[in-house]
Amino acid sequence: MRNRFTNWWHQHAPRREMFENSRILAPVAHRVLAPELWRFTRRSVPRGVALGLLVGIFLMIPGLQVAGAAFLALPFRANIPLAAAMTFLSNPATTPFILWASVYIGNMALGRSSEIAQFMELVNHHASISRWMQWLFSEAAPALVFGLALISIAVAVIGYFIADGLWRSHLLRKWKARGHA
Repeated sequence: MRNRFTNWWHQHAPRREMFENSRILAPVAHRVLAPELWRFTRRSVPRGVALGLLVGIFLMIPGLQVAGAAFLALPFRANIPLAAAMTFLSNPATTPFILWASVYIGNMALGRSSEIAQFMELVNHHASISRWMQWLFSEAAPALVFGLALISIAVAVIGYFIADGLWRSHLLRKWKARGHA
């Protein structure tokens, strides 16, 4: 399993070479192509995991998630490929659960009683802008947005500490294998 995943990752992960010839990125190419943003280091890996989870859960707009995580990785000096990859935690299989949990947590935190059904109806029926605006000013929108914010921050913090712990245990195993312990 690990070998298959590793092969898939090496074939599909974003690479520096993909960005070198991009006209869109020309103004910020010197920053995007900085080598420390593409290396897997003790500091950049947990940052990349946390940023990817934060953006992937909060933004919930496919395509913008990856771009948002990659651009947020720049000022935070996080690993760009990991930040982009972690946005895929929110996918069609996990999105309904994340939305339901967001409304539930938002309702609890804000003392509201809105339902996710109205949001799902808008999505499923390809609602017009006016219907979305009505929903935005309804009781459900603040609960959903606040819940998404809370969940994305919590998951990002947990992801950061898990990635940091895994990185440290990996280094400790390598250190012990060299005979230092």
